[in-house]
Amino acid sequence: MRIGRSLRLLAGALTVALAAGCGGARVETGQATTPTSTPEPTSTGAVVRIAVNPWAGYEASAAVLSHLLEKKLGYTVERKNLAEQVSWEGFEKGDVDVIVENWGHEDLKKTFIQDRKVAVEAGSTGNKGVIGWYIPGWMAKEYPGITDYRNLNKYADLFRTSESGGKGQLLFGDPSYVSNEESLIRNLGLNLKVVVAGSEAALIESATQAQRQRKPLLFYFWTPHWLFDRIDLARITLPPHAEGCDADPKKVACDYAELDLDKIVSRRFAETGGRAYELVKNFSWTNEAQNAVANDITTNGMTPEAAAEKWIEANESVWSAWMPQ
Repeated sequence: MRIGRSLRLLAGALTVALAAGCGGARVETGQATTPTSTPEPTSTGAVVRIAVNPWAGYEASAAVLSHLLEKKLGYTVERKNLAEQVSWEGFEKGDVDVIVENWGHEDLKKTFIQDRKVAVEAGSTGNKGVIGWYIPGWMAKEYPGITDYRNLNKYADLFRTSESGGKGQLLFGDPSYVSNEESLIRNLGLNLKVVVAGSEAALIESATQAQRQRKPLLFYFWTPHWLFDRIDLARITLPPHAEGCDADPKKVACDYAELDLDKIVSRRFAETGGRAYELVKNFSWTNEAQNAVANDITTNGMTPEAAAEKWIEANESVWSAWMPQ
């Protein structure tokens, strides 16, 4: 998904442009809700524009914030389905007020916060994010040493598919996610090829099927995610992350770092957003809370609005602390 200095573009075999978002993405605006009370002006009048990046955890956080902004504070919220870099560009264009969940992106922080000065940090989401390579849990039990990257070539044939060209397949997700996979494969001398599944949903379906049907699968995934509560997954041990090991995207040969996920807002929203900005800044919850809402959206058939409302009704003691005084 996502990581600033820890994550880079998929290169080589991939022909899609994998920036921290895809430059050709189109902006889609969610349904705006009529305010239930007189709204306080924000950087866009009575409207808060929230970018929604393409993974369920982000959508869960955005849904809860949107519900509180609309139902408790009386704002209109526009939710825009955007890839990551496009979201950051929205700060400069005035199209985006809030990025709810930022996965590092030190490069984008430098560009939009330090250099262009159109965005500011708005504090931690409370979520800890880690990306890694995973296999179904049954494979870790059946194939000795397979979770050590040094043994992956020994087992590479298990992961071969019609799309991997005689090499073992490493299944990737949404093409707008950024990644170190190509560099890792090259620099660690692994007989693997990245194959893009196309979405988070495709990764989830592949992982679920691989566990249920005992089909070999090596794939890119991350925490926090509700899937770990549903099926047994084992993480591949890559060379440990150390400070600066991912500084040069062409030389990356280390695992991903654990990130304290944070919120980014436009500078003008921070300066004029009033109570809406205060709520966004105060928002902080746990991986478990996010997973609960994301699971309701993804597997329990609930709309983001319904899933958010369910969580909010059951957790007033949590969200009441976020509300502006």
